[in-house]
Amino acid sequence: MVDADLPGQALSCNCSYCRRKGMLLAFFPTEKFTLDSGEDSLRSYKFNTHRIDHQFCVDCGTQPFSMATSPDGTPTRAVNLRCVPALDLNSLEIQYYNGADK
Repeated sequence: MVDADLPGQALSCNCSYCRRKGMLLAFFPTEKFTLDSGEDSLRSYKFNTHRIDHQFCVDCGTQPFSMATSPDGTPTRAVNLRCVPALDLNSLEIQYYNGADK
């Protein structure tokens, strides 16, 4: 659960991982994020610089969120908005991030 207003925009990254997973991300400070259930079904995946802790479900393979630290040092959660059923994805303004060349 995210204790914040749902965003009007999302980030679409083209790195190999986000592209394969179909990620559409919104970022929230850690204190605004609470995992209500399912923690026992989550596992962690890290790659490249190992700075982002990608959480995925061992039952279905979905990646609902990631944990990292933002450039200003704030602990952050990147929520995959495709996992938020109440959100109209067509209403979002999409920002594209070139993670493939980073």
